[in-house]
Amino acid sequence: MKNQKTLQAQLGYWCQPNKLLYKKLKKRIKKNEGFSIKPYKDQLGFLTIGYGHLILPNENCLFNKQHNKEQLEKIFIKDFKNALRDYNKFLKQKTHKRKDEELLIEMVFQMGVKKVLMFKNLLSNMNKNNKHLVCFEMMNSLWYTQTPNRVKSLVKVFLNNER
Repeated sequence: MKNQKTLQAQLGYWCQPNKLLYKKLKKRIKKNEGFSIKPYKDQLGFLTIGYGHLILPNENCLFNKQHNKEQLEKIFIKDFKNALRDYNKFLKQKTHKRKDEELLIEMVFQMGVKKVLMFKNLLSNMNKNNKHLVCFEMMNSLWYTQTPNRVKSLVKVFLNNER
């Protein structure tokens, strides 16, 4: 069994090159999520804070005290690491290109891995390198109905290989 430090380095926790590789992705996620120092209800009615952090039932402390941007940045980094870990554990394929990886990591960040795994046609088309059908599946989803501007932006990034 791999030791904890090796596993964390592979998942991008301490590996400096990985931190640099994901810098633009993190910036894009932050832009797409927006930021709030106070709890608010997202478009689905879930309480959220910071950069789109879903407040869980065991996180009452996020209501009870004042937070600063630095504290909420740490929560974002933790959420990003969790999305990266879930991508690596449940979705990563050898055939994935960089744009595939970034798209899926952002989807996991926004929706969670369980919901992303429900995008069977998208994942199948991605594995076949059929980028236009991947975009069709993105646009032909409840996800698009709920966050159309974000999905349109990600389609553009995905098709143009922008970052």
